[in-house]
Amino acid sequence: MGSLRRILFSTVPRILSSNSPLPNPQTLHRPILGSFARFYSDGSANSLNIDLSDEESKRRLFNRLLYRSKQRGYLELDLILGKWVEAHIHSLDENGIKSLVHLLDLENPDLWKWLTSQEEPPEAVKVNPVFIAVWQKVTSNLENHAAPGTRATPGQSWVRGWDDFKKGRDSPISGNQ
Repeated sequence: MGSLRRILFSTVPRILSSNSPLPNPQTLHRPILGSFARFYSDGSANSLNIDLSDEESKRRLFNRLLYRSKQRGYLELDLILGKWVEAHIHSLDENGIKSLVHLLDLENPDLWKWLTSQEEPPEAVKVNPVFIAVWQKVTSNLENHAAPGTRATPGQSWVRGWDDFKKGRDSPISGNQ
């Protein structure tokens, strides 16, 4: 901590007193790829380098993917993706793992809305085989376990105002909305 403080106190005044212009913001841009930055060179699907040659590299990759799928920040996605990846990661080939990495790079709110059919996913996501498999699992679970009165119509948001005290003719028969 002390060395960080020394660096800050010696560097910040020097930066502020220099007459050089600030760097271009585009040069400071760094893609948000987490621990998978070393797998990417330009972000295209063909540049993804997955090493499945030995058991140690395969184990490390699977552990990273499993961690990323279980620690997304949305509890619902943590549970859905974490369980799906845990059950299917060992049966995925290299293309399946690339599809999984691309799925895990998607933003949480968008992915949640696409998986629950609240919004239509873009074409690139619709053709992702991992997305299709997870979407089918989510849709099957909704059909089998969710009361029709608690579900939103396809293409509509689920949030209709959470109100436990509302008891009117337009409130759902079941659920806590």
